[in-house]
Amino acid sequence: MTDQNLPSGAWQRLRSLTPARIALGRAGASLPTTPQLDFQFAHAQARDAVHLPLDSAALAERVRRLGIDCLALHSAAADRQTYLQRPDLGRRLDTASAERLDALAREQAGSHDLSIVIADGLSALAVERHSLPMLERILEQCRAEGWTLAPVCLVEQGRVAVADEVGERLKASMTVILLGERPGLSSPDSLGLYFTYAPQIGLTDAARNCISNVRLEGLAYGLAVHRLLFLMREACRRQLSGVKLKDEAEVPVIEGGGRGNFLLG
Repeated sequence: MTDQNLPSGAWQRLRSLTPARIALGRAGASLPTTPQLDFQFAHAQARDAVHLPLDSAALAERVRRLGIDCLALHSAAADRQTYLQRPDLGRRLDTASAERLDALAREQAGSHDLSIVIADGLSALAVERHSLPMLERILEQCRAEGWTLAPVCLVEQGRVAVADEVGERLKASMTVILLGERPGLSSPDSLGLYFTYAPQIGLTDAARNCISNVRLEGLAYGLAVHRLLFLMREACRRQLSGVKLKDEAEVPVIEGGGRGNFLLG
């Protein structure tokens, strides 16, 4: 569609409704300087988010202030370079972490309804910004509904499937992992939640439910927790998760009844 087919200012009005890169203009056959510099800056932010280290000690202390124990663990990927080159190692715990969970499970000699895992994933920035507000809301709702919780496990260099091993070793009925998602050019700090019923080593993504794009400009904390609790209730009722469990939670509204899309924060 050419400019003459649009009302005056139509592209500018559309730009105000989306972070997508549209109506950037031209400078000859290329972009103007400002949009080009903005693109390079966004690309640098995304790259930095992948390599930014997570301050695990500080985050663990903040988690404990919420009134729940926190275990600092590590995946089998020894460092960031290994993590990026060997995704399989990020899906498993290292030997010391696995032994620590096994010892804890023997001491507690019981099971838990839910094991909560936090991992840096591909954006420690997302975890730094959003994991504590999300965790606080999850704990509040789980305690209100009487779910029993395992200690929160903070896994460095972890990928989604590492939560399956954590949940299996702690004898948890369900796991949810809060993890930094792959950064985009407009979202370097997107947090993802991945939920699994009956976690065990070797499960595929088909056994999990994903709640994605949790951040201030994306999915609100309150709605993300609302969806997670719906999945937990339905998973226990139907004894499954993943592709056979659809997110059919009613969307809360700011005012009025019924369904809507004016989301609670």
